[in-house]
Amino acid sequence: MKCPYCGYESSKVVDSRPAEDRKRRRRECLSCGKRFTTYEIVEQPLWIVIKRDGSLEPYDRNKLLSGIYHAVKKRPVNVTQVNAIADKIEAVYAGSWNTQLTSDRIGSLILEELRELDHIAYIRFASVYQDFKDVAGFMTAISSLTEGKIPEKEEDTV
Repeated sequence: MKCPYCGYESSKVVDSRPAEDRKRRRRECLSCGKRFTTYEIVEQPLWIVIKRDGSLEPYDRNKLLSGIYHAVKKRPVNVTQVNAIADKIEAVYAGSWNTQLTSDRIGSLILEELRELDHIAYIRFASVYQDFKDVAGFMTAISSLTEGKIPEKEEDTV
C-alpha cells in the first residue's frame, strides 16, 4: 500500500477491524513512520437489469431502496428492515455467476419480503409492480395475502 505522505510502496498493518460493509485497516509507513487508514471492500460484479420493455440498465441499489421506501412510507417499518430486504435480494444474485437480473424477478423477491413484513406495504408495492388496471387487481392481491400465495402479474388483454 502506497504511503499518502511520502509515496513509499510498503507499509505494515497496525490494526484491523470490521467497519460497516468493509474492513478498516490502520497502517504505518515503513519509510516515514506516519500512520494512515485504508478501507477494504469486496468488489461487486456489474449487474445489469433487464427491464420489462427489454431495455438494459445498470443495477442501482438506491433505486431499489427508493421503490421499497415508497411502499413502506408512513408504515411501522424501519431503515434496518428496508436495508435487509435489499441485502437479501443482492445475496440471491451474489451467489450466482449470473450478472443479468430481470426487473420482474427483483419485483417478485421484494413482494415476498414485504408480504412477511407489512401487508399494506405489500399491497402498495404490488399495485405498482403488477400494474393494477382496476379494483379487481387490488382484490386479487388482498385475497392472496390470506391464501398465502403471490398472484401473477396482470397481462394486458387488448
